[in-house]
Amino acid sequence: MGDLISIIVPCYNEEESLRLFHTAVKETEKKMPDCRFEILLINDGSKDRTVEVMRELAAEDPEVSYYSFSRNFGKEAAMFAGFCNARGDYAAVMDADLQDPPDLLPEMYQILKSGEYDSVAARRVNREGEPPIRSWFARRFYSLINRISEADIVDGARDFRLMKREMVDAILAMGESNRFSKGIFGWIGFRTYWMPYKNVERVAGETKWNFWSLLGYAIDGIVNFSHVPLDIASWFGILMTALSFLAIIFIVVRKLLFGDPVAGWASTACIITFIGGIQLLCLGIIGKYLATVYQEVKKRPHFIISETSREDAKKIG
Repeated sequence: MGDLISIIVPCYNEEESLRLFHTAVKETEKKMPDCRFEILLINDGSKDRTVEVMRELAAEDPEVSYYSFSRNFGKEAAMFAGFCNARGDYAAVMDADLQDPPDLLPEMYQILKSGEYDSVAARRVNREGEPPIRSWFARRFYSLINRISEADIVDGARDFRLMKREMVDAILAMGESNRFSKGIFGWIGFRTYWMPYKNVERVAGETKWNFWSLLGYAIDGIVNFSHVPLDIASWFGILMTALSFLAIIFIVVRKLLFGDPVAGWASTACIITFIGGIQLLCLGIIGKYLATVYQEVKKRPHFIISETSREDAKKIG
């Protein structure tokens, strides 16, 4: 029968691209005679006809199954739901907009079959079509998180990858609520081959990510995989305390020797404002970590599936 490859496809408002994606994947499957595909379409609370198109594809193709969330839980939850319901010997995560070219799958599969690697991940070698400021911030983020965390994330890395079953099981074992898959992929280790490819434009629709959502996603990634921001807050506190002691000594000595009360409300106001800003920054950092802990201890499910084409689907996880 050959190896079964589970293709996990998170979808949010992808009615225009779903059929194009399905056609491209089926064409790729023909080039892989030793493999069978199962296509898992995850509807992440779309507001268009995405779920209707999924129903049609599932009725037309027995290799397609769909899972529709009760609301929008986010792409991370959609990927996790796919991993929970994947039955394949291998699993791939792909976007429905064809920015993750299905044509790469045969080469990815052959690399894994060689036995040298456990995962093949796609890495963009260029960022054509992306706003320059977003590209600059993205490169700075990858450089920063690799310096301050144990996660190994390559610049240009995408969620698109093909991995062995053992790696999927390791991902499922990491059940945290605040998920950052790029960091999880790097943290669990395994031998990964980074496959370079040129950036591909969307075939339809518009990107669901703007600058601020990407910035929030990056902050979540840093909080989830590094305690360095807390260390910085602690060092700020130590530094400001030391400076305060030095300032007190300076003021007392100057008063005793010269009788100068060190007049100047403007400088005092600036110092107070600066120290207050540092304190609020540190409290914000601590609050972000505390909010993450709060989300984790509640143990709420990552996703809730309200409709699916598979009777044995894991609907809550």
